[in-house]
Amino acid sequence: MVQVRKLGQKPTVITLKAVAQHLGLTPGTVSAVLNDSPSARSIPQETKNRIRAAAKELNYRPNFFARTLRNKRTYTIGVIAEEIGDSYSSPIISGIEQYLRERNYFFLTVVHRHDTALLSRYSQLLWERGVEGIITVDTTVQEAPSLPTVAIAGHKRMRGVTNIILDHEKAAQLALRHLKDLRHERIAFMRGNPVSSDSKERWEAICRVAAQMDLRIDPDLIVQIDADDPTPRLGYPFAKQLLARQKPFTALFAYNDISAIGAIRALQEHGLRVPQDVSVVGFDDIPGAAFYSPSLTTVRQPLNRMGEVAAQSLLDRIEGKKDYPSEIAIEPEFVARESTANAPRSC
Repeated sequence: MVQVRKLGQKPTVITLKAVAQHLGLTPGTVSAVLNDSPSARSIPQETKNRIRAAAKELNYRPNFFARTLRNKRTYTIGVIAEEIGDSYSSPIISGIEQYLRERNYFFLTVVHRHDTALLSRYSQLLWERGVEGIITVDTTVQEAPSLPTVAIAGHKRMRGVTNIILDHEKAAQLALRHLKDLRHERIAFMRGNPVSSDSKERWEAICRVAAQMDLRIDPDLIVQIDADDPTPRLGYPFAKQLLARQKPFTALFAYNDISAIGAIRALQEHGLRVPQDVSVVGFDDIPGAAFYSPSLTTVRQPLNRMGEVAAQSLLDRIEGKKDYPSEIAIEPEFVARESTANAPRSC
């Protein structure tokens, strides 16, 4: 029978000793398994499964402060992000949170918005708060860190840092092959803001792949994003710049989904139909990409998964389970939707 707790009544605290008595095991055995300590390696897997199942069934919650004092650890990591509520960082941080929560870790998040002075101050603040490692999101690590660090969209090889990177070469191949198969030759491009950590690598990959495919990149059909806006307003004025040049193009490959969505609005205001007159390809596959009209063709980054991989890599290193790799490559996927079609015959 399930007991209903009355409003204001303190919840019953299930102790580690109670879990042990429930299973007929010693508290030391239960503690070793639930804290994933080295001594747990000798415990049979069946017993480990029983312990974890019982802890879940009884709603056991470890005493964080007791664990911290006993192990002289904080079980806390720091997350340094350029932005927190945008469509890129949000699913990444969600993936980080999900992985850490299942392992009873906490995390502190700071947002710097590409302010170098703020970034330096926040890094010091996290260190003073006793974090055991750091995950950066869309942030360029400038110097070798004093703590274990995982950089999502990190591209600078540095001692002590694991970079989680997307295979931009493959991403460019997927997008440009799609447009070439649709007989697009005059393709416009939106280059990312230089402060974005992926911008340089993504553009260089596009240029290499275009050369391999004999696709000419016309300098007059390139526009440089130099604004920092997490909304579709990011792409809107730069698409207007392209249109003002009065040089026709049949496809646009935007830096990310947000800029692609803003560009579509600018194209439509100009009297162009997407995709009948101009096809548009984005990058990221943000949660809303499939629900805009037209739904957005894009290169998918598994953002939530990237957050999980980063958290797992950092915890493995903190807990000494394995040597850290300097780089972990993530494979992109291509998602064809309504915003691309065959190039118009008259062009």
